[in-house]
Amino acid sequence: MAHKGKNIAQLSVLLQSGHLDPRALVEETLDAVGREDDHAIFIELTAARAMSEAEAAAKRIGDGRSCGVLDGIPVAWKDLFDLEGMATTAGSTVLANDKPASRDADVVTALKQAGMICIGRTNMSEFAFSGLGINPHYGTPRNPASTDGHRLPGGSSSGAGVAVAAGLVPVAIGTDTGGSVRIPAAFNGVVGYKASRGRYSMRGVYPLAKSLDSLGPLTHTVKDAVWVDAAMRGKVAVDLARAPLSGLSLVVPETVFFDGIEDGVAAAFEQAVERLVRAGASVRRQAFPIFSELFDLMREKGALVTAEAFALHKTRLEGADAARMDPRVVARTKLGANISMPDYIAIIEARERMTAAFSGMIGRQELLMSPTLPHVAAKVAPLLESDDAFFAMNAKTLRNTQIGNFFDLCGVSIPCGTGDAGMPVGLLLSGLHGTDDHVLSVAMTAEEIVRG
Repeated sequence: MAHKGKNIAQLSVLLQSGHLDPRALVEETLDAVGREDDHAIFIELTAARAMSEAEAAAKRIGDGRSCGVLDGIPVAWKDLFDLEGMATTAGSTVLANDKPASRDADVVTALKQAGMICIGRTNMSEFAFSGLGINPHYGTPRNPASTDGHRLPGGSSSGAGVAVAAGLVPVAIGTDTGGSVRIPAAFNGVVGYKASRGRYSMRGVYPLAKSLDSLGPLTHTVKDAVWVDAAMRGKVAVDLARAPLSGLSLVVPETVFFDGIEDGVAAAFEQAVERLVRAGASVRRQAFPIFSELFDLMREKGALVTAEAFALHKTRLEGADAARMDPRVVARTKLGANISMPDYIAIIEARERMTAAFSGMIGRQELLMSPTLPHVAAKVAPLLESDDAFFAMNAKTLRNTQIGNFFDLCGVSIPCGTGDAGMPVGLLLSGLHGTDDHVLSVAMTAEEIVRG
């Protein structure tokens, strides 16, 4: 594939200049997916739709009426987004016979209006309820960075992360309820941006836990993510400048984030921190006991995501569908039955109090800087063999990122080097809710330095 692995910026220049026809790019993309050895990356391709949209893009560009930098760019969608005329299956087989969506999800419409071309639906953890990306129904995508066997793709947006890392599409859109964009980004060595909750319309997006659900793109570069973010909000132009690093204040949280961290991950992270300091950023380290308080709350009352996922799936779990679901997803969801209504209300109230308290612990323009994950992508086989190993790894993988969901942060994971077995490591820049533009501006400037 001549254009495999190119980012949005590279493809856009070729498309807008007429050196690449959108129809040829779509044919090339569909062909590359078809020839890919890993059949677990996509659940379904939308070939007819893609060719129709490519035809329209070619006509617009040829007539001098381009929609902008994203016109003719292929995009893949996690299997949680409604696509008109298709059932949204959420990585599960139990929804396969559901009524087809009567219209696209709002964000799908927004990117179509920007000229982007829908290539298909990517695989995911069933019902988005795991950070590992293992799926017994559609298979588990293979991490393209691995040289020593099948390693985790990260979840729940597993196919999205792998599709971008493998160079099949320049962007895939995921959801993030406990880390589901940032985890696959870090594991696969790509950029993953989790927007503040409420930044985009959620109409037509299959939920997991509405109090925590957020969206975001997985891309090759931060600039690509910035362009896609603007289009997802219906903007026709990007109004973001790169933020200077001189005088920028970054805070490394010493609580929780480094517990049990692999040496290779710690080394890659610290080297990236040193590079940022040399480039003029100011870095301080601070303990945040409130992060430990979150995990104490979860042990005492249960997890917010578990309570809301159980409420969503309660009827399904009580019926015949439960036998057709991933037993591990069933087991984890059923834990929500143990969370009483008073406990749920206590969790919601604690979250409000703790989020307000945390927002006073860092400046509005300060960013948290942490390892996205404490470990690199693990091998899949041991996790298939043991439920205990699976649940322990899932908890460890979700630990750092779910802090951002609970405290309603936005964040960008940027590749910062490699750890054990040469596997990618991610550095996470996080900001308070609603500071997305600032986080993205800083991330654009910091990216080259972070990558080294």
